[in-house]
Amino acid sequence: MSTPIKTVAVCGAGGTMGAGIAIVAARAGFRTLCYDTQAATLERSAKDTQAFFAKSVERGKLSPEARDGILGLMSRTSDLTDLAECDLVIEAVFEDLSVKRGLLTALDEVCRKDAIFASNTSTLSITEIAAGSSRPERVVGLHFCLPAQLMKLIEVSPGILTSKETLAAGLGWCAAAGQTPVLTQDKPGFILNALLVPFNNDAIRAIEAGVATAVDIDKAIKTALGYKMGPLELIDLVGLDTQVRLCEAFYPITLDPRASAPPLLRRMVAAGLIGRKSGRGFYDYSGQAMFGA
Repeated sequence: MSTPIKTVAVCGAGGTMGAGIAIVAARAGFRTLCYDTQAATLERSAKDTQAFFAKSVERGKLSPEARDGILGLMSRTSDLTDLAECDLVIEAVFEDLSVKRGLLTALDEVCRKDAIFASNTSTLSITEIAAGSSRPERVVGLHFCLPAQLMKLIEVSPGILTSKETLAAGLGWCAAAGQTPVLTQDKPGFILNALLVPFNNDAIRAIEAGVATAVDIDKAIKTALGYKMGPLELIDLVGLDTQVRLCEAFYPITLDPRASAPPLLRRMVAAGLIGRKSGRGFYDYSGQAMFGA
């Protein structure tokens, strides 16, 4: 499926998810603008991105020339006005409705009227996020799986006012980027997090109850169910702080007790044990390299 999208911006590109999305876009040949309000996080993600592609070259998955071409498509900025000519803007900022709405409101003032806005939200309503824009018909959900640079799946979700043209463009871009889109409705958690948030919390509660260690829980899940990554490894990768935000977004909508944040999760976040990005969560980590690097 062809797409007229040529230039993509990723907002929140200093974060793990945003950096991965930017890699997906640039690797597929799109000019990619990485935006974040924090220049320091952009600089760190740039180093992680370079390390990721260096490892790809080392493993023979990419030629040095191809790597240089991809990196040449990527630029970084903390000036929102630099996004003025982007065809597609993907927001991957905090899982907070007011933050996402505020960003869309600001983008309205900067971007062309025909630009498409996409939200990487994993739990919030696309319709409610789109209410922050004066052009909700141009807003669509594109939820990438973490780590985005390794996982192919994207949940594509239209809001109530999303136009058929915008939805088609979103699906087309996913295909052009070499990803695997699935169409979901604007329901809490879509497909993945509707299942994963309660499941991951159950794993944390199993630790609280003294059922088993994180290592053995993950080993059991991977061995018996064939998962490549255990639930505690996944939470460490996503970030325990992110898991808390997912719970806080998901539980009030569903009132599912399994979606509420377990006390152990909150205590670990309070102690600064938030996973890979802090060096310690349910596991200890010696480095801070991007997953897959």
